[in-house]
Amino acid sequence: EHGGQVIHVDPVGANRYEGLAQADLILITHVHGDHLDPEAVKKLSKAGTVIIGPESVGKQLAGTIVLRNGETRQVGPTTVEAVPAYNLKRGPSAGTFYHPKGEGNGYVLTYTGRRCYIAGDTEAIPEMAALKNIEVAFLPMNLPYTMTPEEAAAAARLFSPQLVYPYHYRGADLAAFQKALEGSGIAVRIRDWYY
Repeated sequence: EHGGQVIHVDPVGANRYEGLAQADLILITHVHGDHLDPEAVKKLSKAGTVIIGPESVGKQLAGTIVLRNGETRQVGPTTVEAVPAYNLKRGPSAGTFYHPKGEGNGYVLTYTGRRCYIAGDTEAIPEMAALKNIEVAFLPMNLPYTMTPEEAAAAARLFSPQLVYPYHYRGADLAAFQKALEGSGIAVRIRDWYY
């Protein structure tokens, strides 16, 4: 929540949202079941809720405003920019990827001069080096789908946010992530966020 605007990203498990405010804005990064849950989206939606996602989400969730990588949309006080999120090397078999380039989104949110990066499911992709003035970043680290703790730390170093939260980290070595960012000037906060 920022400035009275409630934003949910990849809400999954409708029961997890009991007692939380309904959304003004819902961002969906991609179609995998641990990111797209139509029941959770329905529970969090109210009249006027804006739902944004990539084309693959738009095909599965009616009412989604489709943003492709590089496109932006103003939603109240927040500018939403869709940025790439994809695998460079990881996939279920040779030549295929868990998250193909162009199918999913990360998002950069800009509000009152502050910038927040939500990576989506991705590896440390070259486009991260172009991110500027990121205050808070959310980076995934879960094998085999995204990054190791060391890769996630290297990704953070590409654009040097002030603060980074790892997510999707079940089974990952959080201490290794923190150690890899020592001396970087990037603060690390750990919360109980697998999804």
